[in-house]
Amino acid sequence: MSDTANGAANAQAPQLKMQVLAQFIRDLSFENVVAQKGLSGNDVQPDVQIQVSLDGRARGVQHQYEVFTKVKATSVNKVDNTPLFLLELDYGGIFHVEGVPDDQLHPFLMIECPRLLFPFLRRIVSDITRDGGFPPLNIDTIDFLQLYRQEAARRSTAQPAPQMVS
Repeated sequence: MSDTANGAANAQAPQLKMQVLAQFIRDLSFENVVAQKGLSGNDVQPDVQIQVSLDGRARGVQHQYEVFTKVKATSVNKVDNTPLFLLELDYGGIFHVEGVPDDQLHPFLMIECPRLLFPFLRRIVSDITRDGGFPPLNIDTIDFLQLYRQEAARRSTAQPAPQMVS
């Protein structure tokens, strides 16, 4: 192919453009149950459970989207199942995205956008748990592609097939 033909092909392919315009905490809650109830004891073996969900939507401005990662971390004592702490964080970003085909936009927003924000979310969770009197909770890397696939599979099996009306 000639350079002219390559240039024409490149000109026709949309150029991906993505920019993080803002990132912020929409909601944060940390409950140190140990401190509130005055629990004591040396036989504490924390068991931490993490739940992650995603949410996103278009904004009123063309090519702008909000994407939120919601994390809920619950820690209980393995010995007697008493709660130690509860952390809930709703962390979001505003993104400018262009050049992504419509059929790929939703997965792009739910996979790539949270992936960009994850290091900041991880640091916040670590700081909050440490400042709350516990060892820093360093969340393992989240596979947002796998999370997206699981949610898509859940939704496809949860919704009944459309019924024909005659």
